[in-house]
Amino acid sequence: MKRIEVVVSQDKVADVCTVLDNAGHRGVTLTHLEEQGGHAGWVNHIRGISHIVNLLSKVRVEVVVQDRDLESTLKTIRDAVWTGEPGCGKIFVHDVADAIRIRTSESGMAAI
Repeated sequence: MKRIEVVVSQDKVADVCTVLDNAGHRGVTLTHLEEQGGHAGWVNHIRGISHIVNLLSKVRVEVVVQDRDLESTLKTIRDAVWTGEPGCGKIFVHDVADAIRIRTSESGMAAI
């Protein structure tokens, strides 16, 4: 099993969730976060005081897939969020040793 972690801007979250749902991956986890990357940021002026804002609001979408579904799922996600501009997002892939559903003690993909 693989855990796919996608970090995208908030306006792309619905696109990611839609393509995952259409591909049969309904169990996703969303986490809102602030990211500091290679972007320059911008200057914010509040009450005559200027400060540099270099954090961007992003959302992390996580889903666990079977190994055989990894490449097609990655392509589907890339196609859904690609803009060609900096800040499209990042995708990370992690190995998952096991998953256990606490209520039923099912393990592996049955727990997902």
